[in-house]
Amino acid sequence: MSDAPPPIAATKLMKKLMAEHFLGLDRAAREGSPKVAWCTSVGPAELLHALGFLVYYPENHGALLGATRMASETIPVANAAGYSPDICSYLTADVGAFLKGVTPLTKAYGIKGVPRPDVLVFNTNQCRDVQDWFQWYGRHFGAPVIGVRTQRGVGPVLDSMVADVSRQIQYLVPALEQISGNKFDIDRLRETVGLSKQCTVMWRRVLEYGAKHPAQLSFFDHTIHMAPAVVLRGLPEAVTYYDTLLAELVERDKEGLAAVPGERFRLYWDGMPVWGRLRMLGDLMASLHTAIVASTYCNSWIFDAFDPADPFISMARAYLDLFIVRDEAFKERYILDHVALYGCHGVVFHDAKTCPNNSNNRYAMPQRLQDLHGVPTLVINGDLNDLRCFSDEQARTNLEAFVEQIEELAA
Repeated sequence: MSDAPPPIAATKLMKKLMAEHFLGLDRAAREGSPKVAWCTSVGPAELLHALGFLVYYPENHGALLGATRMASETIPVANAAGYSPDICSYLTADVGAFLKGVTPLTKAYGIKGVPRPDVLVFNTNQCRDVQDWFQWYGRHFGAPVIGVRTQRGVGPVLDSMVADVSRQIQYLVPALEQISGNKFDIDRLRETVGLSKQCTVMWRRVLEYGAKHPAQLSFFDHTIHMAPAVVLRGLPEAVTYYDTLLAELVERDKEGLAAVPGERFRLYWDGMPVWGRLRMLGDLMASLHTAIVASTYCNSWIFDAFDPADPFISMARAYLDLFIVRDEAFKERYILDHVALYGCHGVVFHDAKTCPNNSNNRYAMPQRLQDLHGVPTLVINGDLNDLRCFSDEQARTNLEAFVEQIEELAA
């Protein structure tokens, strides 16, 4: 099939759900009810929903700033306010946008600004930057900042670690009860954890369409359709969306549609997306008849450990199981397993300048994959949001040469 596949119809439903999400947050912030909680992307969102908060994710806003390329104008504003150009460009893009008084939500939904928080809740399982990020807004709004401090560099996930994180999540309850005005209900928490588990199962099934030959979805599709798993986790709307998307994928599979028509090679992407260059990179890979069929990043919203029968313990274990929390040995095995599962011919590592925690090429992992396991690898330099760190020409040249290398190995 030489023509590009038709657009995925379920995207219309996703756009509707996202509009309802952001407009609901805006209305709640203006009216003072329900209360609004800001949360890191892998923070205790299930607990917040159980206590009646509407949940807003600044990292999602940071990605929107990157995808719309507004970040190029807002990052320097945060740099001028004292935030280093070397720290997370989600943080600097977002803080800079707030100081500048702009947001992509205005063009998309007519919203003037991000919703005022009643509380900000972080989890440092991703990095320390999220804590500093939330504290900036806490100082600005005079809002409480509370959170969970998760172990890093974890090999085996020990029961003692899980117990520690579980206790930290439970310690949040009294403060959140006071702020929300609602009493904690364990059955409500079980319900939200159960919904998150359903979302996880469905999202995994969506991603596994990349394992088909040819792949029905690519990494560039995943970065779009992951939105409900990120911002609607713990809500029935996310389950509704993935029900709809999976039903459509069944039909597309029957029709033999491919994400990359004429697919010849398959790659794994490790690291953050280059949000402002997804279209360029997607078009380039399509021209090379090469599909990026799986990624570490989009798998970050699969939480196998969620168990509504034991919500606090299972939340803690899920947040500790996360790839970014783990040690190098675990990460190496994880990538190798997914390369095999998805039938990948090689791995592209994105070295994101301002995101060392999601750049897994810096401690010789590409060399180990090549030398010990025979997996071809490529490192491209860039960033999640700061396009000053990314060269279109260099990325194009390197990716073209990498595909040529794989073609020679396959000959």
